[in-house]
Amino acid sequence: MAKIKKIIAREILDSRGNPTIEAIIQLADSSVGIFSTPSGISLSKFEAVELRDTNLKRYRGMGVLTALEKIAKVVAPTLIGQEASNLYNIDNIIKKLDGTSNKSNIGANATLAISGAIAKAQAISLKIPLYQYIAKLMGQITNQFSIPPPMFNIINGGMHASFNLDFQEFLIVPPKANSYSKNLIMATECYHTLAETLKAHNATTLVGDEGGFAPLLYSNMDALKIIEEAVTKAGYRVGLDIFFSLDVAASHLVQGNSFRIKDKPVSLTAGDLIDFYIAINEQYHLLSIEDPLPEDDWEGWQQVTEKLGGEMLIVGDDLISTNAQRLEKAIDLKAANSVVIKPNQIGTVTETLDVVKIAKKANFKIIASHRSGETNDDFIADFAVGIGADYAKFGAPARGERVAKYNRLLEIEHELS
Repeated sequence: MAKIKKIIAREILDSRGNPTIEAIIQLADSSVGIFSTPSGISLSKFEAVELRDTNLKRYRGMGVLTALEKIAKVVAPTLIGQEASNLYNIDNIIKKLDGTSNKSNIGANATLAISGAIAKAQAISLKIPLYQYIAKLMGQITNQFSIPPPMFNIINGGMHASFNLDFQEFLIVPPKANSYSKNLIMATECYHTLAETLKAHNATTLVGDEGGFAPLLYSNMDALKIIEEAVTKAGYRVGLDIFFSLDVAASHLVQGNSFRIKDKPVSLTAGDLIDFYIAINEQYHLLSIEDPLPEDDWEGWQQVTEKLGGEMLIVGDDLISTNAQRLEKAIDLKAANSVVIKPNQIGTVTETLDVVKIAKKANFKIIASHRSGETNDDFIADFAVGIGADYAKFGAPARGERVAKYNRLLEIEHELS
């Protein structure tokens, strides 16, 4: 066991060129943990709050000097000297120091940076891999691990690509039966073949925030068709070798009291949108659909889960926001059957683990996810393995901040073998 000796926090840039926080924690035994907080752009109103500066003349108000000051003056003086081995105790201290339900005092970008860095330092202190330490915190068996199948976002839309398409993510998912390294090969081959296919259709191969291509296409169905063409050209079969998933991010499709998408010339009701998903599923047999309806439409979520939940994963991201109370409500209402887990949505590592435990108890499928504004920190890869996630969603197999996670999974796969 080792106590916290030093806490350093600084402002760095994320993959979108916005400031974020990197925390460096040194323990008394010289173990050092470094963690940088990711940031989303497609945000739920139920997420924990990032603390940003209000000085528009510096980083357009996106700076994090205020959050760094909170760390220096509020968090560090209290945590230095605390025993790092009990992360639950550390995170509870951080929560009490913040004193709000959504981390709006200190900021989730600050609280997660400290919590994550301490977790990394403690794993180093124990001389065990981070994924094993995460499993230890979960109370899981720490000698049985597997790599969750990755979900590759190969076409970006919505807020990740300036609304070139309505749906935010078009994903390909190789099967669980394959090794992780085999799945990575398959996805990368499909990704590069997609680039060639887009060029053949005179579409751009510029990429969005998460590394997927961001072509200007006429409709969401066109995106699926062109991915299907690319997968076939790469030598794989849709529905057997490669499965399709969607992240609709439906909260951003709302116009007044209805929905508008490029595929339909008229406004749609929630029922119409569900019927559209049913039609897509009949053609492509989707593995999952994330945020098919807005984050407040519990009745709509119940309907889509009732109609499609037996055939695919109905995944709550904005709906649940890695929040235990919202997850419990979704479970009680049968308003989803799967959940996206993003640590920065709640603000500490152990609060995130508590949400994972609830999901596992309810037999919800768990997708460990990155954010659109990422850093080269590969914490989420170890986290996905440590919690025994069913899937891992880190973006396309491109851009350094995404590849860092996929390469870390390769490293873990080698360690496990």
